[in-house]
Amino acid sequence: MANRPIKQYKAGNISGAIWFNEKEKDNQILGFKTVSIRRSWKDKDTWRDESLNLRKTDIPKVLLILTKIQEDLLLNQQEEKND
Repeated sequence: MANRPIKQYKAGNISGAIWFNEKEKDNQILGFKTVSIRRSWKDKDTWRDESLNLRKTDIPKVLLILTKIQEDLLLNQQEEKND
């Protein structure tokens, strides 16, 4: 049986999925979740995609970085309009 995400979200060409994973540690099977973010696009005649795989503790850091980037882009856009 193929590993399938337990939940998926999509907005345009960006998708995200939550995965359940298992690993063995100290003779015990531990379950944990990871997240994958994927962007797809068509390059000439071929569909392509790239993925970023994250652990739960990575998500707040990525959100913070994306928020800061968005703020900077929007603020610079306003500055460019004012010039």
